[in-house]
Amino acid sequence: MAEAITLEVTRYHPERDEEPSLQSDEVPLRKEWVVLDALNYVKDKVDGTLSFRWSCRMGICGSCGMMVNGAPKLTCATFLSDYAPGPVRIAPLDNFPVIRDLVVDISDFLIKLSRAKPWLIRKREKPLSEGEYLQTADELDTYKQFSMCINCMLCYAACPVYGLDPLFSGPAAIALAQRYNLDSRDEGSNQRLDILSHSDGIWGCTFVGECTEVCPKNVDPAGAIQQYKLTATKEWMKSFLMPWGGGE
Repeated sequence: MAEAITLEVTRYHPERDEEPSLQSDEVPLRKEWVVLDALNYVKDKVDGTLSFRWSCRMGICGSCGMMVNGAPKLTCATFLSDYAPGPVRIAPLDNFPVIRDLVVDISDFLIKLSRAKPWLIRKREKPLSEGEYLQTADELDTYKQFSMCINCMLCYAACPVYGLDPLFSGPAAIALAQRYNLDSRDEGSNQRLDILSHSDGIWGCTFVGECTEVCPKNVDPAGAIQQYKLTATKEWMKSFLMPWGGGE
């Protein structure tokens, strides 16, 4: 194995630069190093002005997502040796405004996530004296896969619909809404359906499936959206055939 590999990193300071540029640096090529190690090497040893996000280094926080040779990846879980002999090109996540270098503005995602109401909604909260809301193992398994989302936004960088239509709610927000819709303790599915059953919600998805391909936690947001479409269709049919039925 070669002793070094070239890292081509996107540099961009909006207040100073008209266009992004590439900075090339050689970094040690070590078998145990991930791309994040290489970026930290550049920041610590070569150029301390390089800006990027990271936190846990364990594929849990979701903050170190970047484009690695054109594909959305968690840089803490992407081995540098897989790209030998190089070069390895690192860029900020697609479809997001760039704040500086590899740091993107995630405000739009956070707004869309909040609108999807990814939390338990109850008509009435029982007092603590009545105990917990218990679930069976089967009830947990119903939504567990979709609960693994770490909000890394790789799916947004891969989604061609979000890239073309910034009004689209996006894969992670819809998948997390479905996670709570499937939770036996939740009673807020109708509230979420009112928000997401529109052209900029679940019906905006064309089922390309790239979101599922890049998900580092095997959440399958594309599958969640298709499930949600089926639920929405059933609810529409019920409201059409039984208009007297009550909602939440």
